[in-house]
Amino acid sequence: MLDDLHSFLRQFPSLTEEERAAIAEKLSVHQLFKGTILLREGEISTKCYFILRGCIRQFVLGADGKEQTIEFFTEQQAVVLFSSYGHSTPSRFGFVCAEDCTAIVGDVLQEHAMYEEFPALQAITRSMMEQDLGALQEKYASFVRLSPEERYQHLLETRPSLLQRAPQHQIASYLGVTPESLSRIRKRLVG
Repeated sequence: MLDDLHSFLRQFPSLTEEERAAIAEKLSVHQLFKGTILLREGEISTKCYFILRGCIRQFVLGADGKEQTIEFFTEQQAVVLFSSYGHSTPSRFGFVCAEDCTAIVGDVLQEHAMYEEFPALQAITRSMMEQDLGALQEKYASFVRLSPEERYQHLLETRPSLLQRAPQHQIASYLGVTPESLSRIRKRLVG
């Protein structure tokens, strides 16, 4: 687990070796197992996660009681629900480990203390959040304008490993189609 953390921290040349070592010592790295519920709809989010290894799925329960997949988070992605985490409001979403994960786990107090002690860490986090927000905006724009088949092709091009990591019914939900429609799309593209 710590190898993943040290490898991640080495990506930031703005941190000195001493800062990397001190940050690594203070961060809380956890092994989370497939199926672990990290947040239930209606709960207040008190934790944030950064995935070093693994996959976490964000979902919402539909009126029919079925889960609809909103997002998959994989390596080098933050998993935090800002509307709940920072404002103590009930979550409208749930998070579950889609596979075994190694993740940095933090909370608001720990986050603020780390930023005070390591100002460079705050700049790094802000840059990462800006990149994530930009990617999310692009994803949303693509989702709205692309057909289901084009969404699937885009997923094949941008995140092909996700197709091996998640069950077909979750991929279908993520793309906004039924599993049967996804099956037809896949057959058309292969055939």
